[in-house]
Amino acid sequence: MPHFSTRFAPRDVGAINWLGIWTLYSKEVHRFLKIAMQSIVAPVVTTLLFLAVFSIAFGDRAVPGSEVPFPRFLGPGLIMMAIVQNSFANSASSLLISKIQGNIVDLLMPPLGPGELSFCFAMAGATRGLLCGAAVALGMSIFIDNSVAHIWPIVFYGGTAGLLLAQIGITSGIWAEKFDHMATITNFIITPLAFLSGTFYSIDRLPQPWHGLSQINPFFYMIDGFRFGFIDHADGVLAMGVVFLIFLNAAMWICNYLILRGGWKLKS
Repeated sequence: MPHFSTRFAPRDVGAINWLGIWTLYSKEVHRFLKIAMQSIVAPVVTTLLFLAVFSIAFGDRAVPGSEVPFPRFLGPGLIMMAIVQNSFANSASSLLISKIQGNIVDLLMPPLGPGELSFCFAMAGATRGLLCGAAVALGMSIFIDNSVAHIWPIVFYGGTAGLLLAQIGITSGIWAEKFDHMATITNFIITPLAFLSGTFYSIDRLPQPWHGLSQINPFFYMIDGFRFGFIDHADGVLAMGVVFLIFLNAAMWICNYLILRGGWKLKS
């Protein structure tokens, strides 16, 4: 019988393809790091411009109902806005570009299951979002007081928010067929929900029914809990935000798992 070199023997990847997960995750991280001026630096500049405009307009006056100066109140909201927008953009754009260029098959052929694919894209998107958030926080620290009151809300809400938006980006990237579709989601869903969630104001100032509607906006819980880690004050119930974000992350993971397993808009 002919002898075959063991170099060409099939690799046993086991129950979880750790090497494949690390390879795809590294590839996605390197993809946005190669254009760091666009993916990291540009969001920092945009966010600092928001901070400058609102700080000039409102000065150091305290937020109604608290003794917190407005720039210190605004800072965490802008950091969270950078996290969610860039987490979404990373996973959504990666999948959409792969579909448009026709190389999506390169992601479907390797021995990676739907759960592993979803994990890689979600973690890479969250990584970009958190890097942008850290860069924004570092830039803001030059101009405003960004001292931390509680570390756990910053870690939890920053991580779960980035992961949730990255998973929403996976669904959107699979659904979208052109960049206009992606712009529609960004401009009519992501951005309005972020702006109307208490980023620039306390929702306690809103009359009914808008105050009640804010309570079902997931972006409100992300920003409110994240801000609590900096200023030690929250407008909502932190425990509700924890449960809400864990539930939404789990629901989106199941959704993406089923979509990737079925190959909707990927294998047809």
